[in-house]
Amino acid sequence: MSINVLFAAKAERWVTYEPTLNQAFGELGLDVNLRTQMPPEKVDYIVYAPNSDLQDFTPYKQVKAVLGLWAGVEDVVGNQTLTQPFARMVDEGLTRGMVEWVTGHVLRHHLGMDMHVLGQDGQWRDHVPPLATDRSVTVLGMGALGQACAEALSFLGFAVTGWSRSPKDIAGVTCLSGDDRLNEALSGAQIVVLLLPSTPETENTLNAETLALLEPGATVINPGRGPLIDDDALLEALNSGQVGHATLDVFRVEPLPPTHPYWSHPNVTVTPHIASETRPLSASRVIAENVRRGEAGEGFINLVDRKLGY
Repeated sequence: MSINVLFAAKAERWVTYEPTLNQAFGELGLDVNLRTQMPPEKVDYIVYAPNSDLQDFTPYKQVKAVLGLWAGVEDVVGNQTLTQPFARMVDEGLTRGMVEWVTGHVLRHHLGMDMHVLGQDGQWRDHVPPLATDRSVTVLGMGALGQACAEALSFLGFAVTGWSRSPKDIAGVTCLSGDDRLNEALSGAQIVVLLLPSTPETENTLNAETLALLEPGATVINPGRGPLIDDDALLEALNSGQVGHATLDVFRVEPLPPTHPYWSHPNVTVTPHIASETRPLSASRVIAENVRRGEAGEGFINLVDRKLGY
């Protein structure tokens, strides 16, 4: 008997994912009936994007799991009708893309590349940056993405500190955890990378008090979530020189309004939420694996803890 999978996402996603999902199901020998419309009582699994029209999960009483297409879950965990097991997307392609983006921007600021890229004016600037071993980088958030980025930066020789709410043990990374050690993780940091989830507890993690702990002139890099930063506090820190530069990929309102002061600030780089993107084929294989597990009676991977919010 076929496994009924409902695809609940925007139409343009269906065009992209329909062939890759069917390929991934086939690779695992799964007989899947994949559709964008299906009677709720017939659905076994839902492949889901939070911006789809499906917001009420109450009719889907037979669904074994809801399988997210996004890494972020803040728009889903508060849905009281979603009582089925919910798995977020942890995709190798997304992880590798994030590592490349974060590493690129850390190296950009570490090496002072803007000085030369933007300084083609005939002035000889002989600035020599320190070695990576003399540059402290703090990564806030040690989930799949944060851990991968911390490991890559450590491999390059940076003095990496990772902070998370729960304890971690990562080779080459100084791991701190718990609210009482956040200030320690930020104290004297020269580059800060934010990869925390967006929850009520993480909102405004970088604020006037915590920004003051950084080494003067530090760099802030945020490919995580917009609400992690108190925008007014960051702008004040940029204007005072406490923060030398901020590279921001995510914002409280997206697209970032044209009148927002980030656009015109000389020490801010805005990128349009492109730090990493889920790759359809590798993401489809993650979804197919969870369907296989569900049919085999095995535990699902990447399940979200509703209480923690990620």
